[in-house]
Amino acid sequence: MFAEGAHVLDQHSERVDALNVFPVPDGDTGTNMSLTISSGVKEMKQGEDMRTPAVAKRFSKGLLMGARGNSGVILSQLFRGFAKGIEKKEEIDGQALASAFENGVETAYRAVMKPVEGTILSVAKDASKAARKEARKHNDADAVLEEALAETRRSLERTPDLLPVLKEVGVVDSGGQGLLHIYEGMQAGLRGESTADHAAEATEQPSMDALVETEHHHVQGDIAPEDIEFGYCTEVMIRFDDEKTKKNPYDEEAFRSRLSEQGDSLLVVSDEDLVKIHIHVEYPGAVMDEAQKYGELINVKIDNMREQNAELSSSDMHKEAAETKKQTEKKSTYAIIAVTMGSGVQQLFESLGVEAFVEGGQTMNPSTEQFMEAIEKTNAEHVFLIPNNGNIVMTANQAADVFEDVDVRVIPTKSVPQGLGAMFAFNEEQDVAANEEAMNEGISTVKSASVTKAIRDTTIEGIEIRENDFMGLVEGKIVSSGETLEQTLKKAAEALIDDEVEMLTIIAGEDAEEACTEALASHVEEHYEDVETETHDGKQPLYHYILSAE
Repeated sequence: MFAEGAHVLDQHSERVDALNVFPVPDGDTGTNMSLTISSGVKEMKQGEDMRTPAVAKRFSKGLLMGARGNSGVILSQLFRGFAKGIEKKEEIDGQALASAFENGVETAYRAVMKPVEGTILSVAKDASKAARKEARKHNDADAVLEEALAETRRSLERTPDLLPVLKEVGVVDSGGQGLLHIYEGMQAGLRGESTADHAAEATEQPSMDALVETEHHHVQGDIAPEDIEFGYCTEVMIRFDDEKTKKNPYDEEAFRSRLSEQGDSLLVVSDEDLVKIHIHVEYPGAVMDEAQKYGELINVKIDNMREQNAELSSSDMHKEAAETKKQTEKKSTYAIIAVTMGSGVQQLFESLGVEAFVEGGQTMNPSTEQFMEAIEKTNAEHVFLIPNNGNIVMTANQAADVFEDVDVRVIPTKSVPQGLGAMFAFNEEQDVAANEEAMNEGISTVKSASVTKAIRDTTIEGIEIRENDFMGLVEGKIVSSGETLEQTLKKAAEALIDDEVEMLTIIAGEDAEEACTEALASHVEEHYEDVETETHDGKQPLYHYILSAE
């Protein structure tokens, strides 16, 4: 049931992504939910004990480790609660299934600070109530799931009546839609309509930013370095360029076939915007040349496996020595981990004292496991997590809750400017409580705006927006939309600046235009004589500009 639920959601994840309400590039609800549940299924498949309690326990662990974004975290809580509800059941009848649904809803609601009706939460709650009502009539698992599924569809249709923004745009809740697909798959699995191939596809599909860590990373046995045929582990991500793909349309199967001729251990994963490649080759440059036909190369990583093999021949001793060193080293008082995208943005945080980073942002939400790995690498008494995106805060909180021997605290920054404001308030000489208070206050000292492109036609709060229009957002609300980048940028800045603003920081993204940057600085100087400007080359993707007003 779990495997088929993951499989059906994976088949429809693009549809779920497309239901996101705002036309900014955050269409990742389906992707996050799919990666989350697939992580649970993958972990579930690792063990040999396939009795219900063991399956539920492994599935629950996988959900925790793979949760991504708000939708992924909520889904992970729904099904971790569901799994917990059946953890002691050797067999599941209608009553047990209804109880599992209830436990999942209770767990998810506890995880959300301010539950919003008209979302996946209310859809799950309605389905759970229907399951319980049916279980009182017929203690049959199939009948209970059938009624839960029917109510899921009805509840999903009601979401626009509960959440006005859905009605305004004319869509149902994307998270609720994703949950419907999972329940559809679960019903197919329960009725024996699934196939082994479907289950395999659901568990073996690699994620966009967490490709399978293949065996060569750990192998140390008897293989001599000179016996390695393809010496370089090459990983690269391509961001599609419209002009390049018009001239050279991307065909994943053909692309994979060409790359396979150059090496082995090939993995190619793509979505509408990105392609990620993992391959062992002898000539990494040839892979880069092939990849650049479709767009810009980002996150390039090349490892010399022959060198790794030699170094890892005594890895057990190395690990033991490293662990001993970590234990004997004096712990620092603080470690700060920030989520960033763009080398320039990272340098900004480095200049303020951040030493550890997790890569991620609006369309690439890091997982709980990525946060946990970053925390584990620190050797500090107190760790602050700065997520810099509202869709990542819940994941950071979930990672922080896992640690008992490390004091991990989340500063709930929802944007890069808020993160910078928090860091300006940090003082290494203060105690942890004072720093936490100051950093939270620092968030409120800044306001932020951004300029990006719309991904589809829509109308929000009376503003008509066409696909590929530039959009200006202030504190997440659309304030301007137009065809020119400069016009939209100026309007966003004007909406951001008020009588209290003294400094406007302009963070230019990788798609920014120098002329627009200079035009904005001149515009502010001419019209706001009390406001100073400061410009940084953030090199961030997706957002042409991020503005911070203090």
